[in-house]
Amino acid sequence: GITKAIAGEYPLVVLGEERKTHNEYQFEGDAVIIPLVSSTGHGHKSMKRIHFQSGKFALGSILCAVIPKDISMVSAQYLFRYLDLNKENELVARMHGMANVSLPMSAIADIDIPLPPLKEQIEIVERLGGLEKSNRKILDELSNQITFLKNLRQQILQDAIQGKLVPHNPDDEPAGKLLEHIKAEKELLVKQKKIRKEKPLPPIKPEEIPFEIPEGWIWCRLGTVIESASGGTPERNNLAYYNGRVSWLKSGELNDGLIINPSEEKITEAGLHNSSAKVFHTGTLLIALYGATAGKLGILQFPSSTNQAICGLFQNSFILTKYLFYYLIKWREKMIQDSWGQAQPNISQKYLRHFLLALPPLSEQYRIVQKIDQLMQTCDELEQTVRQNQNYTQELLQVALKEALNP
Repeated sequence: GITKAIAGEYPLVVLGEERKTHNEYQFEGDAVIIPLVSSTGHGHKSMKRIHFQSGKFALGSILCAVIPKDISMVSAQYLFRYLDLNKENELVARMHGMANVSLPMSAIADIDIPLPPLKEQIEIVERLGGLEKSNRKILDELSNQITFLKNLRQQILQDAIQGKLVPHNPDDEPAGKLLEHIKAEKELLVKQKKIRKEKPLPPIKPEEIPFEIPEGWIWCRLGTVIESASGGTPERNNLAYYNGRVSWLKSGELNDGLIINPSEEKITEAGLHNSSAKVFHTGTLLIALYGATAGKLGILQFPSSTNQAICGLFQNSFILTKYLFYYLIKWREKMIQDSWGQAQPNISQKYLRHFLLALPPLSEQYRIVQKIDQLMQTCDELEQTVRQNQNYTQELLQVALKEALNP
């Protein structure tokens, strides 16, 4: 029994890819190790992997060792290659049972295998090893290309928020004027009692500024230029608050893009009132505040309420939501690091209000967003091509392996 094994010097073959250890060995030599139970169970036939093992080893009770009777006739490595490649047809197909699907050892013994001379078996194994080595080199290179594209996206965003991505136009209205417009608009809304007057945010200290920005740009705090609010959750034990018509998004539904799909769950008007949540309008930038999805973003394409794990950053006439979206994506790792709680990250609204924003002129915001969209689309297309090549490489390897084993 695997759970009763006493750790020791000998490898213990188990269902997983990594070996455990045991203080005794049961077998010695080369062997193919085959699980005798389904990987998923519950009436479903499946087998994630079989193993090749050599030397002295122990074996879990739900696996069996298939050992050549005569090593001058059969190479265990060749046998492993054949059974691994034909696992679905030769092993999985022989499983049976309803709740507990299993593979009888007698069914394994009934498998017919093509058996060329030993020398040819060895040559086949060596040829397959060479194919896999070449395949790994290609996949490593493709993986490097994926990493390069990931880094390229980050560099695009870094250049954008530092004012290095698009040309500057001296005729653009400076961002300082935007702050004046925003201040005047806020004062009007306070006077109309549409928003509450808030305490001024602390001035920005020189040591807080992370990099230089171009002339015409300005550093400001996010709360100075953007109004925000969080959502809420109606009482779960009151059925009258749920299965209504009001869209109610949860943080897991944020997708780092445009939110165009209806929410999975909806609440009633009474539920909306009970939770004190707001209905955010189309164009609102949503950000997940805590948990595994902390920092996830989404731009609403329809009016929706949210739960309390989401904060809405309201759209205004002087800051493009898409620019703010890209800006916060670039700073997401920092926001998560800064707000890590005892058990999970927790990005508070206070933190967001104090967060520094490098604000360009409005006309330049449009140019920046247009350029980022263009470059990101190119990166997406390149990545799609690379991932297709990864799939083609794997498919070609499987064809080559089958041809080698079944000439």
